[in-house]
Amino acid sequence: MATNSALKTKNDRIFDALNYSFLTIVMVVTLYPFLNVLAISLNESTDTVRGGIYIWPREFTFSNYLEIAKYENLVTGFINSVLRTVIGTVLGVFVQAMVAYTLSRADFQGRKFVSTFIVLTMYFSGGLIPGYMLIRDLGMMNSFWVYILPGLVSAFNIIIIRSFMDGIPFSLQESAKMDGANDFTIFYRIILPLCKPVLATIALFIAVGQWNSWFDTYLYNSMNESLTTLQYELMKILDNTSMGGNMDANQMRPNAEQQSKMVSPESIKMAITMVTVVPIMLVYPFVQRFFIQGMTLGAVKQ
Repeated sequence: MATNSALKTKNDRIFDALNYSFLTIVMVVTLYPFLNVLAISLNESTDTVRGGIYIWPREFTFSNYLEIAKYENLVTGFINSVLRTVIGTVLGVFVQAMVAYTLSRADFQGRKFVSTFIVLTMYFSGGLIPGYMLIRDLGMMNSFWVYILPGLVSAFNIIIIRSFMDGIPFSLQESAKMDGANDFTIFYRIILPLCKPVLATIALFIAVGQWNSWFDTYLYNSMNESLTTLQYELMKILDNTSMGGNMDANQMRPNAEQQSKMVSPESIKMAITMVTVVPIMLVYPFVQRFFIQGMTLGAVKQ
């Protein structure tokens, strides 16, 4: 018995050592790209061209971020990005949760047909040109609502929420109805509180998509600077820096003073990456607990 206990303890130690080693490797592989981007964004631009920067800047500076801040419309773009992220996330979660609740109802006669129809939209779409013509005909060109309404309903998110709701006993809804509760009361008082994990997960998905989106600004609102977004402005900065900007013949052969003020496309790219990532990183800790629970939905069935 003592021998088996000692052998078991030894095996456990070996397993723990291998497990910790594997997790350490995963952590390093996961964190290194982010730390490398951060180091390059905080390193002096001309020194970055030499290479050899890993997880710590060789010549620390904020000049790359200050260079980005010089561009116009960044404040307007930031405000619009925050507004579209907040409004789009709140409305998106609410609408998609209502659709999912309807599809999860066992007494909904058209449940199978509507669910199949929604799933088919994940495989087939009208395409870019018909989508553009639809937005134009609906009068949403040069409008803030073009950021919200077209993506208000997501088939993928609805399926995820409905799968979670399917795990909630339907007897809860029946009992509430017997007590006199209507469908809206059941939805607000019973279903939504029980669906916090999946709703937080979907909210994170929608928020990341809204925050990172720039192509809709390019298609529909590029001519209206008051409706620009941060991602679109950063994309223009990156494109302008990559193309060399508007440089004359003297700038093509910079002197020492000019060279010290120049920024490389690589530095700008890394600084832009950090600007876009940090807001999501600040939000994630608040929804991490719900996100982990939401990712395990469907693991346990009634």
